[in-house]
Amino acid sequence: MSQLLWRVRRLQTMGPREVAWRASRAGRSLLPLSGRDETGDPELLGSEPDWDAALARFRECAGRPALLDRGRAAEITRTHPAAVGQVIAAAERVGCGRFSYFGHPEVTLPEPIDWHYDPLSKVSWPAVPASRINHRTADGDPKWIWELNRLQHLPWLAEAWLFTGEERFSDAAFRQLDSWIEQNPPGLGIGWRGAFEAGVRSISVAVALQGLRDSPGLTTARFRAVVRLLAESARRCWDERSQFSSANNHLVGEMAGVATVAILLPELARAESWEKDAIRVLSAEAARQILPDGAGAEQSVGYQIFTSELLLTVAALLTLRDGRPPQELIAAVDRSADFIAAVVGDRDPAPRYGDDDEGFALRLGAEPVRTVRDHLGTVAAVTRNAAARRVGRTTLSAAWMNYARTEQVSGSEALSETGPRSFFAPDGGLVVLRAGARRLTMDVGPLGYLSLAAHGHADALAVTVSIDGEDVIGDPGTGSYYRHPDWRAAHRGTRAHATVCVDGLDQSVVGGPFLWTEHARVRVRSVDLERGVVDAEHSGYGRLSKPVVHRRWLIAPPDRGSVLVVDLIAGRGRHEVRTSWPLSPSLDVTPVEGGHLASRGGAPILQLVHAASTELIPHEVRGDTQDGLGWWSRRLESREPSWVVGGCCTGDVPVVIATVLNPMDERGAWAEGLTLAVRDGSLTVRWRERNAVNRVKINYAIGTTVKNRDVVWNVLY
Repeated sequence: MSQLLWRVRRLQTMGPREVAWRASRAGRSLLPLSGRDETGDPELLGSEPDWDAALARFRECAGRPALLDRGRAAEITRTHPAAVGQVIAAAERVGCGRFSYFGHPEVTLPEPIDWHYDPLSKVSWPAVPASRINHRTADGDPKWIWELNRLQHLPWLAEAWLFTGEERFSDAAFRQLDSWIEQNPPGLGIGWRGAFEAGVRSISVAVALQGLRDSPGLTTARFRAVVRLLAESARRCWDERSQFSSANNHLVGEMAGVATVAILLPELARAESWEKDAIRVLSAEAARQILPDGAGAEQSVGYQIFTSELLLTVAALLTLRDGRPPQELIAAVDRSADFIAAVVGDRDPAPRYGDDDEGFALRLGAEPVRTVRDHLGTVAAVTRNAAARRVGRTTLSAAWMNYARTEQVSGSEALSETGPRSFFAPDGGLVVLRAGARRLTMDVGPLGYLSLAAHGHADALAVTVSIDGEDVIGDPGTGSYYRHPDWRAAHRGTRAHATVCVDGLDQSVVGGPFLWTEHARVRVRSVDLERGVVDAEHSGYGRLSKPVVHRRWLIAPPDRGSVLVVDLIAGRGRHEVRTSWPLSPSLDVTPVEGGHLASRGGAPILQLVHAASTELIPHEVRGDTQDGLGWWSRRLESREPSWVVGGCCTGDVPVVIATVLNPMDERGAWAEGLTLAVRDGSLTVRWRERNAVNRVKINYAIGTTVKNRDVVWNVLY
């Protein structure tokens, strides 16, 4: 019944053309596997290809670029010895069958590796046509088995062989690749479930194979088998590419796989057309998925980095071959880097909104996750982006990619000489307000990308706070995809984010783990960066029988220590209104009069004071297993307890809640006596700090546009 319900909801997100297209694909998947001559080589030039000659050209890198190279490896060993040592250690582990993904413990797989077995779930995925495997209802976790089958550890083994010359690394790579090909005929098994997996895997296999091109273990028979695997993968990526509502980062991954195979194996019969078509699609998607202001269309920092690095990998290969990467790809990567660098500045923590599954386009370094600054360092190596060079970190990936650098410095200087600035990204919908060591963000963007909004969270108007480079109020992270459905629901939901929940409901309507059937729509009324005022609202609760609108003012003058957040719920009826402020797990919470005090190691960090137009009850929760609230997820499939605090009230609308966020730094003074008055289209908030009284008056009229000049902050002595 749940699957039937999901299918109905999924159909509601499609137009007629997509329904017809998917029906056609579903019909083809029911047919028996057929057609492809597994004894011939239909994707290679000539009716009887000369595999010895093809391997010789491959070893010589004739007509193709080289990324992993013995001479470069020697230079990198001299200049980055610590990072090289880490990759060699990682290669040692995977060569012995030891693998670790996400927040899971390391497992050891016996040889030969069973590529269908998930030892964490103790589930063997069936060796049946991949289109008939329903990964959504299976007992195992498809994310874990997919990660293993992406073979992204093979470049580590190739690098370790180049760094050390020890054939045990190349032998391990070929031994594992041989067994994978033997156990995974084209189209059979979970590793072929979706063209996206084939595309991401192709990048790693092709790059690793080229790194091993001089190895004695690369026999003609092996070369032929791997090339056939890559040709079939590229064919499937193109023929079965994601379209319509599914054309998000999956389409980019598929086309990056096609392009990589075509660029590194130009002898393939379809290489020229594949490369041309893949670059055309990637160029178009680069414009769609990296927005004009540089934000990611999927409303997910993790997927923005992943998408950008897929584009960057293809651009780097073309730069190595031609010296002329497609400008559309470079421009998109630079836009993205400018945006991310502007958000993180010199020392601010990375933004965490939206899903993050720790995806890599190509794993050349041993780091378990790619940080924002790692990513920016890799971008800087290729495009010479000015902002990325300033705030990025040099990794082994950057060291390899540096050989694919473009000649001209690109991108804009997103950070001024005086440091990072406040800014508004109108396409992605993010406002960043800075004052000294404090960074505030407010989400005024859409739920996500396309009709699914698959990787967005119900966090419209959420506010985050970082102080001195540390998260104070932040996003709780992703939690889980498949293994813990209750985590998935909670971490995507409104109550887990720093916004307002009405009647216990999410702002947007969930249709499945990667599907939203109704999207909250945000309207930005005004943004005043100089005065530090943001005024926006969303219509997510317009679906209620007695609909309401949530409007939020973030008021943070750069010359004031305190920050005021005012939430107005207007419309019809009587409703429960609840604010949530998810705090970093490094913080302890003490209830105090009128609110909460967050401290770290006994030192006060932030005071939160709450007031409302009706009786308000402060609340706090940490590590609740029933509702899934009070958790912080640093990595997929892991979480730790953290405090969520706020206030809750019930009343006839309009209902107003005011929250003072008072950093307890050297300027901070205890905030007390918070009051709120609502009268005749205006509201007034007052509180005391030392001998001063702060008074903020907002003149508003429901349904009209209010300029920020109607928000007045006075300090009365």
